[in-house]
Amino acid sequence: MVLVRVEIAVQDPVGARIAADAGADRVELCAALAATGGLTPSLSVVSACARVIESHVLVRLRPGGFVYSEEEISLMCADIRSVVAAGAAGVVVGAATRDGKLDEVALAQLIDAAHGVDVTVHRVFDTVEDQFFALDTCARLGVRRVLTSAGGACAADEAAGLTALVRHASGVEIMAGGGVNPHNVDHVKGIGLAAVHGSCSTFIDCGPTGPGGKSRDQAVNTADAVQITHPGAVAALVAKVRAWG
Repeated sequence: MVLVRVEIAVQDPVGARIAADAGADRVELCAALAATGGLTPSLSVVSACARVIESHVLVRLRPGGFVYSEEEISLMCADIRSVVAAGAAGVVVGAATRDGKLDEVALAQLIDAAHGVDVTVHRVFDTVEDQFFALDTCARLGVRRVLTSAGGACAADEAAGLTALVRHASGVEIMAGGGVNPHNVDHVKGIGLAAVHGSCSTFIDCGPTGPGGKSRDQAVNTADAVQITHPGAVAALVAKVRAWG
């Protein structure tokens, strides 16, 4: 049986160390995961995490949809070059067209900027109308893997869809992500995935933010909570996947 890799989404060196100590294979490094779905982290964070564990860095310059202007693509290309220089072993990118396809022109530019490090297409893949056509596009462009829930709300509920993608993949690795945790990961056992991806996170109170200097005796708003990597959840996810053989 092929070893299924475990990737943990983290936001800082503490999360990277937790993932490494639990035996995860790599991390996807991003910032503002809870608030935006993830943005490009700072170069200092990239450098620190890359010294701890294989780090693949999300390059996404703003929240919202994945249809980008030429200027935005140019800026993301510059970010890719910077994070690779800072030690990233791979980059996680994506771009779409307004008619529901992957943006081949934009992706080609982003891949070229990566200068040969691994390229993962993120869950923009779950927004396209024809995922099989999108897989063919990825294969043609030289994408290493795609992160996907097979278009569903939770990847663990989409074993059939993920299996179909694995069978069609033509050399592109399929990594299941989106709601994957230690309690449901066995739902995608044995279908030929290259990897599973989970955030394994929890939230803690780090004090109030704002606006207007909110008093500390006010109840902490959920927007003030800080997302952190949960050591027990990471260890449990790794243990479950390693038990697959």
